[in-house]
Amino acid sequence: MKTRQLGRSGLTVSELGLGCMGLSYGYGPATDTTQAIKLIRAGVELGITFFDTAEAYGPFINESVVGEALAPVRDQVVIATKFGFRDGDVSKGLDSRPERIRQVAEEALKRLRTDRIDLFYQHRVDPNVPIEDVAGTVKELIQEGKVKHFGLSEAGVESIRRAHAIQPVAALQSEYSLWWREPEKEILPVLEELGIGFVPFSPLGKGFLTGAIDANSAFGATDFRNTVPRFAPEARQANRALVDVLADIAARQQVTPAQLALAWLLAQKPWIVPIPGTTKLHRLEENLGAVDVVLSPEELSEIEAVVSSVPIQGARYSADRQKLVGK
Repeated sequence: MKTRQLGRSGLTVSELGLGCMGLSYGYGPATDTTQAIKLIRAGVELGITFFDTAEAYGPFINESVVGEALAPVRDQVVIATKFGFRDGDVSKGLDSRPERIRQVAEEALKRLRTDRIDLFYQHRVDPNVPIEDVAGTVKELIQEGKVKHFGLSEAGVESIRRAHAIQPVAALQSEYSLWWREPEKEILPVLEELGIGFVPFSPLGKGFLTGAIDANSAFGATDFRNTVPRFAPEARQANRALVDVLADIAARQQVTPAQLALAWLLAQKPWIVPIPGTTKLHRLEENLGAVDVVLSPEELSEIEAVVSSVPIQGARYSADRQKLVGK
């Protein structure tokens, strides 16, 4: 596994990380703890050194699972976690008050079984707390040795600039994939200017770009995709057109659609580190195969052409979730 540096922060991680959220939250019932730990440790054995969690995933369960899984190899890996929701519960709204940030840090250190958080993200920008206060609090935690690097998630350009002026931002985490390219407009240029790394979550379109989901696919009652307009049956039917054309290109490359989608992301910038998530070992192995896929300029141009020619149907978030994005 090759490594990449997240911007100019000095934080070096594997080319692909592992998004651990889906093991505990968001996509249905939590994975059995023993199985989740086994999967994370398999990721380590396969060369992954970058693991992403958050207090809100559960809440709290995911951090404990990640902490237990990585305790034997703690000094060999980079752990990212997040603060920003009241009581760690997404449904209760935002809370990035300095005292809450400190509380989250202390509790996360215990659950993660560690003495430092390698990358501490603000999960969503809190309009009720000046971003300077947020950055300043994390700066203090860095000075105290409890945190190594500061990150933002789904933040807009203004917040990124204001936060970075107080405490350098090592990485921004936001959705980015072949079917959600909004960050290319404003976000990526600012990150390049400021030397900030980019960590795309949902790099496989919440599973859609794998080709395994169609209009007839059914999601469990607790799967958040039930609330996503882009996953409404009629939108899925329309959006299959994109998956079909990508599958044709992947077949010619003798790779899977998922590997093509991840290789495309890796080809965009050398400071982009996607964090696909999975609960299955064979999918983990498949995803990691993307690091060996080299796309030629001609192939990248072809992908660009076909993606541009297929309009994507449906918003990526429900209206209430979208309100939390890009502040």
